[in-house]
Amino acid sequence: MSKLTYLFVHQNMPAQFLHLCRHLRARGHQVVYVTKNKKNQLSGVGKVVYETTRPPKPDTHVYMKSLEDGVLHGQAVYRTLDALKGKGLKPDIVIGHAGWGETLFVKDVFPNVPLLNYFEFYYNARGQDVGFDTGTPVDVNTALALRVKNAVALMSNASCDWGLTPTQWQFSTHPPGFQTKMSVIHEGIDTDAIKPDPKATFRTESGKVLRAGDKVVTYVARNLEPYRGFPTFMRAIPEIQRRHPDAEILIVGMDGVSYGTQLPEGDSYKKRMLEEVSFDASRVHFTGYLHGDDFRRIMHVSAAHIYLTYPFVLSWSLMEAMASGCLIVGSRTAPLEEVIVDGENGVLVDFFDPLALAERVSDVLANPKRFAPMRVAARETIVANYDLRSVCLPRQLALVDNLMRSKTGRGF
Repeated sequence: MSKLTYLFVHQNMPAQFLHLCRHLRARGHQVVYVTKNKKNQLSGVGKVVYETTRPPKPDTHVYMKSLEDGVLHGQAVYRTLDALKGKGLKPDIVIGHAGWGETLFVKDVFPNVPLLNYFEFYYNARGQDVGFDTGTPVDVNTALALRVKNAVALMSNASCDWGLTPTQWQFSTHPPGFQTKMSVIHEGIDTDAIKPDPKATFRTESGKVLRAGDKVVTYVARNLEPYRGFPTFMRAIPEIQRRHPDAEILIVGMDGVSYGTQLPEGDSYKKRMLEEVSFDASRVHFTGYLHGDDFRRIMHVSAAHIYLTYPFVLSWSLMEAMASGCLIVGSRTAPLEEVIVDGENGVLVDFFDPLALAERVSDVLANPKRFAPMRVAARETIVANYDLRSVCLPRQLALVDNLMRSKTGRGF
């Protein structure tokens, strides 16, 4: 096997490319990562950090700020790649995330090298995340700005050889012409490492030891915010506690905003909901962000795992929870409905109905044996369709190999 050079570009290394990078490095190939992330490292992977020269100017037209930011990121990556090329770097393929404009000018440095872009989402003013909450009307400026926000994706699609997106629904958000050179392949879940553990325990900050089989309700999001249904979940807690006063509730996530409108400094949705909702705080545990083993232990002790989302990108945490054999109580929204079939491998409720959520969670806590088959089915869904080694990684590798062989963009 000849040694090849794989060049990855993503501002927050390694992100979606973690498993692919590790696999290629294990096969003895050279792997180079261009990123803004100064902290993360991958063993055996070369890392080159870039920085943008400045943020978008304050007086830039509001519609154009995302485009200017994309150009600034693309320009910074261009300069970094051009310098690497001058030092002798000759990649066999470039694989990058198109969302921030980082890959806009890759072809201007390496015109004859295949470029595979990861396209996470295409924005629309109707039928997706924007306007989903009817309590937040979509004004004309928001709608018009979204069209320009897609400019980076459109230019990235035009310049790349092929595209990649993780779910069928996320694929469907892109324009038909866009879809003609795009594959749907999830990053993959390591179901050998992420699996049920009936002997698991989790110790809360207050010292309580929770075990698999206890009445433990879990909620996970990167940030506690409306896009992931945090207000609905918080409003369900009093009724869950009324019906099951002995339930322990674990809430994983930070206090910032990943998606949607930013809040004023010092404010957070957690703060707002704590002011609105009253409950037994001794049984509600905010853990903050959790890494690896701690996150998995929470999944292992979960009796009912809540996952709510606007129609938006699907979280890894949901897939990992299913692989862990969690009983999912989720929202009846895309792309969740692509993975969960109500009553078969999980339970779905209306996103905006805290009482319905509380009722289903209470039912799960009261009847664990009746819902046990759904736990098994949830894991089987992930193993069959999203397993890293048997499904996703082989498809990713086949696509990458095909692009390198053809160099024409005629991928799968």
